[in-house]
Amino acid sequence: MPLLLAAAGCRSSDVFAGPDPLAGRPPLGHDVLTLQAVITAEEHLIGLYRAAIGADHVTASRSRTLGSLLSQHEQHLVQLKARLVIPPGATPSPSPPAASGSARGSAGAAGSPAASPRPGRVSTARLRAAERASAASLVRQLASMPPALAQLFASIAASDATHVTVLGG
Repeated sequence: MPLLLAAAGCRSSDVFAGPDPLAGRPPLGHDVLTLQAVITAEEHLIGLYRAAIGADHVTASRSRTLGSLLSQHEQHLVQLKARLVIPPGATPSPSPPAASGSARGSAGAAGSPAASPRPGRVSTARLRAAERASAASLVRQLASMPPALAQLFASIAASDATHVTVLGG
């Protein structure tokens, strides 16, 4: 059969479906890369909340409020990670592009994602700005995501917008 295909001008890759084993690992898709970036940004936001709760000047009442919001972010992180499926053989990304600001604004608005926040340095205003940026960035992502992921992003964005109000914004 290969001789017949060659005579007809067909390559063997035209006959077989699936990835070309000689082409190397396929890159991760846009939705996977975006999801990785959103996960990284959510982890950063969780770090901000933990630092804010651990600050010396936080009252017990404020700590409970921030703890409640932190708990919601931790639930979001679990939901996001449950959606992350990296196909076998795909080339993993070295680091999600969260720092670029394209996937979720909370990392860029809240400070450098590489720098861990110090206790006492995370103000309510900083949390509010991070939540606002996160909600806006997630909404911008909706049109380019598959429906199930868009629904999750919309839900998290709505939660983040509610957090802005709880934080006094």
